[in-house]
Amino acid sequence: MARTDYLDDPDAPDPTSIVIAASAFVIDGGGRLLMIRRTDSGLHALPGGRHELGETMTQAAVRETREETGVDIEVTGLIGIYSNPAHVVQFTDGEVRQEFSICFRARPVSGEPRTSDESTEVRWVEPPELKALEIHPSIRLRIEHGFEQRSEPYYT
Repeated sequence: MARTDYLDDPDAPDPTSIVIAASAFVIDGGGRLLMIRRTDSGLHALPGGRHELGETMTQAAVRETREETGVDIEVTGLIGIYSNPAHVVQFTDGEVRQEFSICFRARPVSGEPRTSDESTEVRWVEPPELKALEIHPSIRLRIEHGFEQRSEPYYT
C-alpha cells in the first residue's frame, strides 16, 4: 500500500483517522543513525510504526525497530511528541491519517541490519550523509531534535 505525505499543504485531504505511533532514534557506538528506506514511499525514515493494544509505547518502538530492521534496541530517553495536524498521510486504500508519534532515543543491543516487508534498505548512516538522503521534513525534524540532545522533550 503506497502513501503520500502532506505537510502544510492547503490541498491536502482531510484526515479520516488518527494513529498512535512510536519511532526510534537509534545511535550506535560510532555515532551513526539507524535508518530505513520505506517500501510504501521510498523515503528514508527512522524505524517505527503503529502502537498495538497490550503494549507500552516503548515496547512499540522496540518491536517496530526489530521488525523493520533486525536490530534489537533499548530505549534510553524521549526525544519528543509529534502531533502536527498539518501533517497528514494518505494511503492508497483511502485512509487519510493524522499521526500522533512519540520519538524515543535508543541504543542498539543486538542484531544486524536487514530489510523487511516495510523496508527496502536498512543501514547505519553517518550524520554528514543525512543531507543527501530523501527524508520527509517531519522525520528530519525528529532527527535534528535527536542530534541536538535537548534537555526537554519537544512537543506539539
